[in-house]
Amino acid sequence: MRSVLPPVAEQLFRDIQKTYQETSQIPDDLLLALKFVFGPCALQALDLVDQRSVTCLSSPSGRKAFQVMGGSGRLYTCFASCHYCPCPAFAYSVLRRNEGLLCKHILAVYLCQAMGVTQAECVSDQEMSMLLSRTAAV
Repeated sequence: MRSVLPPVAEQLFRDIQKTYQETSQIPDDLLLALKFVFGPCALQALDLVDQRSVTCLSSPSGRKAFQVMGGSGRLYTCFASCHYCPCPAFAYSVLRRNEGLLCKHILAVYLCQAMGVTQAECVSDQEMSMLLSRTAAV
C-alpha cells in the first residue's frame, strides 16, 4: 500500500513500530515527535489507542476498512488507504482549512497498525459493500 503521508510521518510510524515491538512502550522522544508532526490530535489519538477503539474490518475479497469508536461514542468508518474519515474534524480541519494532516481517528488507525494492537474482524463481501455504501452516503 502506498501511503499518502509525508516521509517524516512514515519514518515516525516505522520508529514507533520498531520501538514498540522491542519495549511495548512509546518513548517520550517519539511522543513529542507525534505531537510536533500531528498537533493536538496526537494526544486524542493516543487515548483512542489506549481504549482499543480501532477495529480493522477485512473481507474475503481483500478490502479493508477501519472502524474507530470516537470519544463521543460514535462509530466512524475510516479508510487509511485513501486517507479518509467521515468525522466533522476531518472535513473542517483537514479538507477545508488544511490545518492538519489527518484527524484523530485516522491517526489512531496508523498508530494501532504501527503498534500491532488493532482489533480484527472478518466480514463478508456483502457486509463490506453495505458498509462502504453507508459511508459514502455520509
